[in-house]
Amino acid sequence: MANTYGKVSGTFQEIVNAYGKVSGVWKEADEIYGKVSGVWKLVFAAFTPGSIQTLSSGSGTFTVPQGSNAIHIQASVGGGGGSIKGADYDKAGGESSGAGGGSGAYISDKVFSVTQGETLSYSIGAGGAANNSGNQFNLSASGGASTTLSGSNAGALFTLGGGGGSSGLNGGVKGPLRSNSSGSAGSATINGTAITSGTFRDSNGSTVNVTSLNGGPVGTFNQSGNGSVGANNGNCGGDNCRINGSDGGNSYAGNISGGTGGSSSGSGTAGGPGTRGSGGAGGSAQVNGGRTNGGNGGNGELQYRFLRVQ
Repeated sequence: MANTYGKVSGTFQEIVNAYGKVSGVWKEADEIYGKVSGVWKLVFAAFTPGSIQTLSSGSGTFTVPQGSNAIHIQASVGGGGGSIKGADYDKAGGESSGAGGGSGAYISDKVFSVTQGETLSYSIGAGGAANNSGNQFNLSASGGASTTLSGSNAGALFTLGGGGGSSGLNGGVKGPLRSNSSGSAGSATINGTAITSGTFRDSNGSTVNVTSLNGGPVGTFNQSGNGSVGANNGNCGGDNCRINGSDGGNSYAGNISGGTGGSSSGSGTAGGPGTRGSGGAGGSAQVNGGRTNGGNGGNGELQYRFLRVQ
């Protein structure tokens, strides 16, 4: 359907919103029909949302389309923290698990007020890198970066902090055993104006209440919060004892698992990477007289679409 125009003060302007009186009350029209060669045809349709858009890396801008007054954030999360390798000793009387990285703060099915035509700027937080090199008794992994969204009119909408990287410090070949610390949870800062009631016209023409939006990872409308800390299996007692790596912190309120800790069984396995803002998992020890590596944190993301909420 072509764009619809009307005269305003003698100048043709595109119609974005149209109203009509129903029982004496002005109400916004979803559709307007007119006769063309004796046949009724649709000449105006109110804004309808498109499909969910996903951003998984980088930074940039996009524009709020004409007719929209809200952005639905189906899912967004900061980057997960990285992890470290396990540590094996000479005669320290134990071995060390690599602690897990923390997960990023999140949003799931939250709707924010925006203005048609304004520019939105985003940055997607990268996951933190694991640290598997250098001195196994004194090392730290990188934390994940923040995912942010702001508007030229609305200002900062949210900042979803990344999860912290894990560390293992102050150990030695013959002791003391390494002091292991799991990665911290990312913190959520919500500045935008949240819309918690109202309806919108969906892409299939149906009228939908915003409170029914539940397709995000948490499965419930209007959710946001901090991430979670990684696990920390610590140390095991006895020379050449075996200990598994620690799991990474889960993201989206526990709905997306962190990386799985490395196994100390057999020849051993490395700690798994995080996904969707969850933390990377730590490496194991004592595996064939050595240790296995930790995993990277999961990258952040932003999944969104525009609405017109009444």
